[in-house]
Amino acid sequence: MDPVGQDINLNSPNKGLSHAAGDDALSGASAQGGAVGVSSVSTLPPGLTEEEAEELRIELGKVEEEINTLRQVLLAKEKHSAELKRKLGLSPLNELKQNLTKGWQDVQTSNAYLTASATLDDIARSEAYKKTQETLSVAGQKTTAAFSTMGSALSRKLGDMSSNYSIRHSISMPAMRNSPTFKSFEDKVGNIKLG
Repeated sequence: MDPVGQDINLNSPNKGLSHAAGDDALSGASAQGGAVGVSSVSTLPPGLTEEEAEELRIELGKVEEEINTLRQVLLAKEKHSAELKRKLGLSPLNELKQNLTKGWQDVQTSNAYLTASATLDDIARSEAYKKTQETLSVAGQKTTAAFSTMGSALSRKLGDMSSNYSIRHSISMPAMRNSPTFKSFEDKVGNIKLG
């Protein structure tokens, strides 16, 4: 190519082509029904005649036009669908809720979920599970009883302390610490901390 005849505009679709070749490329594109980027200047693959190449270019142009038409139709259908959903009061949040509900139902009917559920049921019916449950239940009852007894004893001792001393004596810490009730209380609290 002659550098003098080349199109040097970097934004030009004919960049690097001579003006004459660019004119051929443009006329070839318009004859093909808008197929852009295909020029008659390109070399043909081996075994392909000029007539076959022209037929393929025309078919390519038609397919690209169909693709654009289908995109426009899809866009129009999506807009129509959104309008119908709006009129029905269906919001994206409602759709999400429906999808989550359906997904959860699908999970519950899946083989993995059913197998895991059956395994957990088997464990709940096993003797080891029942014994562990009974042991924990008894331990809870004993712990509750121990706290209840301790609370009662504590209330009784504090009641005894307040009835044996006047306000003047109860304010005096050294006098209270030397009392047998306080020492007994202190011993019990010490035992609880150690136990």
